[in-house]
Amino acid sequence: MSDIGEIRMQVMWNRLISVVEEQALTLLRTAFSTSVRESGDLSAGVFDPRGQMLAQAVTGTPGHVNTMAEAVLHFMNAIPREEMFEGDTYVTNDPWLGTGHLHDITMVSPSFLNGELVAFFACTAHVVDVGGRGFGADGKSVYEEGIQIPIMKFAEKGKVNLDLVRILRANVREPNQVVGDFYSLAACNEVGHRRLTDMMKEIGLISLDGLGDFIFSRTRDAMLERIEALPKGSWSNELVTDGYDEPVKLAATVSVRDDHVEVDFTGTDPMSRWGINCPIIYSKAYACYALKCMVAPDIPNNAASLAFFTVSSPINILNAVRPAPVALRHIFGHMVPDLVLGAFAKALPGKILAEGAGALWNIHISARPVAGGSGRRAEVLMFNSGGMGARPELDGLSATAFPSGVHTMPIEATEHTGPIVIWRKELRPNSGGDGEFRGGLGQVIEIAATDGHEFDFSAMFDRVNHPAHGRNGGRPGVAGVVKLDDGTKMRPKGWQHVPAGRRLILELPGGGGYGDPAKRNAAARANDRSKGYITENDR
Repeated sequence: MSDIGEIRMQVMWNRLISVVEEQALTLLRTAFSTSVRESGDLSAGVFDPRGQMLAQAVTGTPGHVNTMAEAVLHFMNAIPREEMFEGDTYVTNDPWLGTGHLHDITMVSPSFLNGELVAFFACTAHVVDVGGRGFGADGKSVYEEGIQIPIMKFAEKGKVNLDLVRILRANVREPNQVVGDFYSLAACNEVGHRRLTDMMKEIGLISLDGLGDFIFSRTRDAMLERIEALPKGSWSNELVTDGYDEPVKLAATVSVRDDHVEVDFTGTDPMSRWGINCPIIYSKAYACYALKCMVAPDIPNNAASLAFFTVSSPINILNAVRPAPVALRHIFGHMVPDLVLGAFAKALPGKILAEGAGALWNIHISARPVAGGSGRRAEVLMFNSGGMGARPELDGLSATAFPSGVHTMPIEATEHTGPIVIWRKELRPNSGGDGEFRGGLGQVIEIAATDGHEFDFSAMFDRVNHPAHGRNGGRPGVAGVVKLDDGTKMRPKGWQHVPAGRRLILELPGGGGYGDPAKRNAAARANDRSKGYITENDR
């Protein structure tokens, strides 16, 4: 290929990324749920007619993007090519074919140009409610966790399936928000389709085959170069988390071969009877994300880069099978990067950050008036983040959602959705593990119902009993705490009640430190004290 031809292809590749970014931003602008609109809990991408991901939007989470990369093939297997038409949109929330639990809605739309199928657009978003018990760990099977939507058509030839819409409205607690998000997802794919076909007409393309070959060949060459530079061998790691009513052990072996990297979850504890199980499609998504961060963070994420990673597991809590309850699959899914990176730390000493809070501290609040009173009922979902682990040359980031990458929800947006007040949301002093580089701080959040209201909440918290480990002599981060303002201890998982007049206090865990605390720079310690990150004279 000539230099001019290569430059032209690179420009088109960048244009394609712009297309999917606008696709994702459409969802951000039109979504009804705060988890999507404010936190960016979504994904968007474009795929070739064979179901291979060409490009993903930067906006979005690894758990959604990497599961979506596999989910499109499931849609293609379920809906024959001869039943695909212009104006179609397909949908599912099947945990094993989509993104791991029922609250995530995945939509796929074929894109036609001059009557020919040229691409698929896919997107995913977390909706506020899917019925059932509500978002929490208390279900005993997936059948209790909410409505299940098999792979089916949300729209055919541009006509929405109103029977599906009516079924949704009858099964969820927030029908306007949920149905609104369905339409937002469909609009997201439609914008992607329009921008793609506009681009192809402008450039004079009748297919994406040539561009796809360019993207995949360049990606493969770059990935091979990175993998060849890695040490070869196998390394194992174990990580213990809180679980529901007993600790859970996660185990992984990472093997670097000549031309690919393998992850095996053999040794992980069996499936749980509680809704903390994780389908393999989601465990795989975060394992691949951890590998990508380590091996090639600057190489675009697409089918060619993901093809260098293989993930396997016997049936266990990271490879749960139907009908296991999986509502909180994100907790262990978000722990998988620390698990995998802990194994890699043995292969690449001095290169891997310490463990962090890992799992988001999600909380679902079901608020209502006290008995005999009047007021609002509402379902409120908040995403909150603890501290990241310290890095080999830098302190950990505080209150940062690694590995999920979602944004912090503004207090004002959260309070607007229901009768609750966020009295306090601030960094948690002394929560980052000490070390040459300090772990990131968690945060303290204080929540109450407005006057005349009470609420139940679903706790989805971890690292309360098993804090994040430090690395290379760094100390562990401080564990999380869940309590009421009168000191009553609450459980880290499960539905619980907060009476009117009481406040729920969440103290989120900090990240582990990195390196010998005795080597920490005196100026850095003075800076920590001056900013209130630490309150003791000696750590």
